[in-house]
Amino acid sequence: MTSKKNRFGFGRRAFLRGAGGVALGLPFLESVMPAHAAPEVGTRFAIWCRQANGVAQAFTDEPERFWPRDLGPLTTAGLEGQTERAVTALSAHAADLIVIQGLKFGFPGNGCGHSGGGNQVLTAARVSDDPSGNESLAMGESIDNRIARELNAEGREPLTLYTGRKASYLPEVLSYRGPKMIRSGENNPFNAYMRMTGLSGMDVDVVNRIRERRASVNDLVRDQLGELLSSSDLGMEDRRRLDLHLSSIRDLEVLMSCRLPDMRAMEIEGIDPLSDGNYQEVTRMHMDLIAVAVACGYTASATLQMGNGNDATQHTIAGFRGGEQLPRYHQISHRIFSDGSEGDPIDGAAEMHHEIDKMHLGLFAHLLDRLRAYTTPDGTLLDCGVAAYCNDLAHGISHSYQNVPFILAGNSGGVLDTGKFIDLREGGGGYVTHNKLFNSVLTAVGVRKEDGSAVDDFGDPSLERGVLSEIMS
Repeated sequence: MTSKKNRFGFGRRAFLRGAGGVALGLPFLESVMPAHAAPEVGTRFAIWCRQANGVAQAFTDEPERFWPRDLGPLTTAGLEGQTERAVTALSAHAADLIVIQGLKFGFPGNGCGHSGGGNQVLTAARVSDDPSGNESLAMGESIDNRIARELNAEGREPLTLYTGRKASYLPEVLSYRGPKMIRSGENNPFNAYMRMTGLSGMDVDVVNRIRERRASVNDLVRDQLGELLSSSDLGMEDRRRLDLHLSSIRDLEVLMSCRLPDMRAMEIEGIDPLSDGNYQEVTRMHMDLIAVAVACGYTASATLQMGNGNDATQHTIAGFRGGEQLPRYHQISHRIFSDGSEGDPIDGAAEMHHEIDKMHLGLFAHLLDRLRAYTTPDGTLLDCGVAAYCNDLAHGISHSYQNVPFILAGNSGGVLDTGKFIDLREGGGGYVTHNKLFNSVLTAVGVRKEDGSAVDDFGDPSLERGVLSEIMS
């Protein structure tokens, strides 16, 4: 699609290009864009945030600690009062949510439950026979890849981010270009930011000035920003929106320069920005980066893998157990001091798992806050697309692929029906394979089949086709 141009030479996908070709993406600015321009690719988006090791939902003698208490409408007041449920962390966004029970993965794993779940979580594809075990791979592309190749400009790949260290056992699990073609996620937000803004390959002194907070990417496009801001065509709302965007970029740079020094500084100062203690801070940085990337039209598709394939991060959660560092998360999910099936019990492991769930959903809420901070002619940025929380297991003890949690936020321009908690098994139905959720999201963000019809066949061709009518408006 060819976009219309305004007198600044911008289409709806607007970039300023400054020193050395640095590109600063702008959020949609109504006053300087054609009033009735047709939406360009990138107007809709989908973001996928994945947590590992299942959640603390009801299992054997353990009570329910994850899902809302009652099916039906979700309200902020209602979720705020459910402090024993992890979803209370999302109470401020109740009206934007679709909480979905009753989804399952379509295929068994191949020797490793974590690997098999990770293979399927965004692909709805079969698990490879060769390689197998913890080295198994998905036999299809992931939904983030499908959206990027359909909606991103210039063939740009999805923004693929990763929180934490990449362990030798089962590191990457999430994003696939195609069968057995796993994509590596970037676990340093500053590196991702440099690529996004065009700083990668720039003069080292320029990059260091930004890293050390003596300059900003905003400074490199100062002349063009000045021309834009002096225009009488720029309305008050656009000025507010642009100010928010520029402030967000500056805030990102400040955070990353403080927390993510370059490799030499790490060696000199002995600081490891990928340490377990920085897990939440780095995740928020990634989410801030995703929000900026979506707002400026850099990408319509992003993933964030939080933790490696069987995440062994040792979390510290404010206010819980005096702020002590917890055992390895993977072992907590097993409830024993072991990565296998036998070991000494971890006292209070179920409660620890619940707190880790709340922490991850609180981080997801941070992303939603950032998306809601941007306004567009059609509402907040969150109203324009979909952000999703997901997991590659239902719960850690059983490694089950049934009732795997998915939570959507955002209505993608009114296509999705938000503000509710549904169970697809209600009325006697069985579990539904999650490819139908992907078909629904693809439809919502504007991806279509070659004949122009709605997507109903994402994932393995043996799976039942269709969308989840329960979440469509």
